[in-house]
Amino acid sequence: MMCVRVGIIAGTVLLAAGAWSQAETASFIVEADRGGAVAARGAVERAGVRARALGARRVLPLPVSAPFHCALMAPAAAAMKRALAEVALAPPAVPLVANVTAAAVSDPETIRRLLVEQVTFMVRWRESVLYMKAQGVATLFELGAGKVLGGLARRIDRDLDAVSVGQPDDVEAALMRLS
Repeated sequence: MMCVRVGIIAGTVLLAAGAWSQAETASFIVEADRGGAVAARGAVERAGVRARALGARRVLPLPVSAPFHCALMAPAAAAMKRALAEVALAPPAVPLVANVTAAAVSDPETIRRLLVEQVTFMVRWRESVLYMKAQGVATLFELGAGKVLGGLARRIDRDLDAVSVGQPDDVEAALMRLS
């Protein structure tokens, strides 16, 4: 199954797909950067045509607020690396499922490295959810504002229970469910 993400940030076309060459992706990005919003829309359309030619059944341009999880975030990854170098990490009480590897990790230095990598690497959310389900996880808690990840998890596996913990009152309710 091929996945293609296309979006525009400040005139930059963002793409992610297993079948794209790095040079091909770069050509869409450069074309959009040089020509502004009009060229970016054209680049997105041409990227959609290319994706369909590679076998994509559907191409959905996504409105995005920043070029998350791609090489354009390298400066942010470098800042994250510097910031995490100052933080003392201990092994977690339960394994962390890293969205870069879709596998459990407990080693603090590996966690530190993967936190930096997630800024520029593709998110393996589907694989992460399926891994957690295979490990016996039945309920996922989404911490922070919004319900996007919980909704995505339920679309991946309808048997999973997803709980949003976004308000102070939600914390108490979540703790009750965990006890």
